[in-house]
Formats: sequence, C-alpha cells, structure tokens
Amino acid sequence: MLSQQEKQSRTGYTISPAQNWLFVDDLDHPYEEKKRFDWIRGYHTGGRSIMWGRQSYRLSPMDFEANAKEGISIPWPISYEEIAPWYGYVEKFAGISGSLEGLDQLPDGEFQPPMALTPPELDLKAAIEAKWKGRTLIPGRCAHLTAPTPEQIALGRSSCMYRSLCIRGCPFGAYFSSQAATLKAAANTGNLTLRPHSIVHSVIYDEKAEKAIGVRLIDEVTMETTEFYAKIIFLNASTVASTAILMNSKSDRFPNGMDESGSLGGYLMDHHLGVGARGQVDTHADKVQFGRRPNGFCIPRYRNFSEKPGKGKYLRGYGFQGGGMRRGWFRDIEGFGADFKKELTSFGPWSVGMNGFGECLPYENNRISLSPDKTDKWGLPIVVADAEFQENERAMRGDMQNDAAEMRKGNL
Repeated sequence: MLSQQEKQSRTGYTISPAQNWLFVDDLDHPYEEKKRFDWIRGYHTGGRSIMWGRQSYRLSPMDFEANAKEGISIPWPISYEEIAPWYGYVEKFAGISGSLEGLDQLPDGEFQPPMALTPPELDLKAAIEAKWKGRTLIPGRCAHLTAPTPEQIALGRSSCMYRSLCIRGCPFGAYFSSQAATLKAAANTGNLTLRPHSIVHSVIYDEKAEKAIGVRLIDEVTMETTEFYAKIIFLNASTVASTAILMNSKSDRFPNGMDESGSLGGYLMDHHLGVGARGQVDTHADKVQFGRRPNGFCIPRYRNFSEKPGKGKYLRGYGFQGGGMRRGWFRDIEGFGADFKKELTSFGPWSVGMNGFGECLPYENNRISLSPDKTDKWGLPIVVADAEFQENERAMRGDMQNDAAEMRKGNL
C-alpha cells in the first residue's frame, strides 16, 4: 500500500498497516504540487472525524482581530463574540474534556472534566509557571468524553476507557466522530439518507433564482451522474476539497467557478510543525500514570501576547502540545507466567516532549487551483497546490526551537 501512498505517507501518519487503509491512494486521487504540500485525506464514511487528533481549541478575540490590527489581508467579517455561542453548542454536543483557565489567548469552553497531568508534566508546569509569568501548561482540550451527558448517553456513547487505541475506532463512542455522534443523531430524526460512494462534482447554480439550488454527484463505483436539490447546501469536504468544488462550479455568472472576488483558492494556511524538544526525566520512578491517556498537555501562545519575540521579528505566535509518559508504557508484549507478569509491570524512565504549532500568515499567493488539462479517474480536474511557509514563519521557528529546549531543560 505504501507504494501507492508516496505523498500520503510523507508525514508518517499513514505508515502503520493498522491505519494506512484510512488514507487515499495517491494513484486514484492525485494532486500536483509546485512546492511540497502535504495533503492527506481519507474518503470514507465519517471522513476525518475518525482520523483526527481530537485536540479542540477555540480561536480567541485576538485571532479574529489580528488582520485588522496588523493591516494584513482583510478583516474577519465576524467577531469572537458572535461565534462564541456556537462554540459552546458544538462543545456540549461533541464532548470536550478540558480545564477552565481564564486565559485571554485561549478562551474557556463548555468542558467535561480534564484528563489528569502525569507527574513529570506537573513538574514541568510548575517549573514553567515559576520562571515565565506569562506562560502556562494545561491539560490538552480533547474531544473525549470523561463525564457523558444524558444526550450523549442516549446516543450510545460512554466515557473514555484510556486505552489509546483510537486508531482502531472507539466502540464506546468516547471520542467524537460522525459514527459516534452526528450520524446517530441525524438517523434518530428519521430524516437521514446516507449515500456512500458519492463524489461531489459541483454546485448547481440557478441563474434566475440567483442562488445555489443543489449539487451534482458522481457515483464512485458506477460513474453515473446524479443531481440532488435542497434549500440549503453545506460544503463539508474540508478546506482544499471544498474550495475545489467551488472552483469546478461554473455557470454564466461564475465562468471561473463560484468566485466573484478572485480570492477563491488564495490565502491557503496551515500550521508549521516539526520543531520541539524531548528528554528523559530521572524522577518519579515509583509512579505510573492511569491507563493509556489519549491526550497530553498544551502550552498556549505567549509570544506577541505576554512576551515579545525573542531572536527574530515576526507577527503572531505559536503554542506547544506534548506529553510525559514512561518509556514502554504503550508497548504490546506477549507471553505467560511469572516472567511475563514481571515484564508487564516493568517500565523505563519517564520522558517529556513538546512540539510547536506555529501560525501562518494569510498570503494571497499561497494558492490552490485546478489543472486545466489533468483529471482523475472520475473526470474531475486535479488540484494544483502552490504554497509555502515564508519569512514570517521561518523567523518564528527559531523561537519555537529555543523556547522548547529552554523549557524542557528546566525540567531535567
């Protein structure tokens, strides 16, 4: 399978036989990249809701206001205050575990009880908060039930069992996915028709009514084309694919796709990753953690908030996600007898690591487009990506690396 997933496997997410089947075949689902662009996808019922890392954080008022204050791109057309009630609605339905912290840069939400920090994580928290008054370490905010509500129980969901076998799917419905929550809730209304193997070709635009009235579908198996009509249409194909659908939705009014401003496909953004620190902790040898917690910690943004940039000059900032656990805690071993029992209760030292998640500025020239002459096996024009991290992100990464190493060193 890996020979058919050259691009899908570059990030390392798809290399396990237990999970590579979830991700697309690059041969059937190609895309072009003028510069390296990692676009990993899974086209199956449930989509990314059964592939995601489940970390769930709100944007803050300063995120909504940044463009206007910095004079970059265009101001957001909505405010945090407008979207906050919808954050709460989604959090209560999905079930997000987390701690109330009162942080301006990372607003609190409607949380279930947080998952506990491990002993070395608590040590790291104390060391960071003692040395840097504007920094804090908190439990990750993740879409795992820790105290299910009656609404969630009625859907057949229950608490997380701390197995960290999420990649296999959760039979308890503890982590949020379409299968565990939204599809069940929709089915309970009696108004759900689930139609798998449906590839959206384009949105149908009615010139007289001056509005979108439906979508065209291609059957993945039979190649037949079908049209469906509705009063309201939602494109939930994620960032790149939803944009591609709009680009392919051409009409007399929209000869270049549903785009009147010329911005469709531009301003493509992603986190920049791969910078952090990890090390062994020679303390707490007499302690273990409870179960296999499918979560870790978060260090919310502090640069260009409570602290100025360090070695470089850049806008925006970054946070860290990480974890501390005993070496060998997640291993799978086989055997029987006394030696096997001893092995089951023997672990290596603790280690703690953290990885940075940095913001990318909105650059108009970071774009996707549709190929004018290349199509996939269903006749859809393939996506062409032309995007890269630029000077601001490169300047930020120096601080990300130095900060991670400095905070991690203080906990050795």
